[in-house]
Amino acid sequence: MIIVGISGSPRQQATEHVLKEALRLLEEQGFETRFWTVRGKWVDHCAHCDHCLTEKECVIQDDVQKLYALLSQAQGIIFASPVYNGGVSSQTKAVMDRMRAVVAEDKNFFRGKVGMGIAVGGDRAGGQEFALMQIHAFYIIQGMIPVGGGFFGANLGATFWSKDTLEGVKLDEEGFRSLKKTVKKFGAFLKRYGQEDKK
Repeated sequence: MIIVGISGSPRQQATEHVLKEALRLLEEQGFETRFWTVRGKWVDHCAHCDHCLTEKECVIQDDVQKLYALLSQAQGIIFASPVYNGGVSSQTKAVMDRMRAVVAEDKNFFRGKVGMGIAVGGDRAGGQEFALMQIHAFYIIQGMIPVGGGFFGANLGATFWSKDTLEGVKLDEEGFRSLKKTVKKFGAFLKRYGQEDKK
């Protein structure tokens, strides 16, 4: 089974680091992983032009097209986002909004896939849970199975306090505990539901 990890950070810093760690842990469980980042990519915003509704493709031919191809193969998806103003980054939101095109082509594109979230904040309580709720809302709307880490430390998913540095996130033991809990539950859900027929 293939898992696609999407980094919604324009920087090569904390968010990329913890997402790659999540993918490494999943590879240890036997999953194939793919990494995709908004960093250095051309990711245009959705203009809600409705071209995808009539032509069954996105009118914007940017780097998100390659992500569509990756996601078509995935049974599991991880959105990892830095926290901007109490929610996901604008780049993460742009990627989510652009998924309208693939759903216009195939309404079952995401159905039955399993999703988890990672949120990295510069402050200890900087909006990580709100960011995770946005990620889970996306999953629910698409007909996916959203997975958190469970009670006692990772309710909605993995949350990190980076102190706005890569070194800060590396020292966040509680963050990595939440990541391990979430990855474990995510992997278990994938093994149980990830191969079900999408009929």
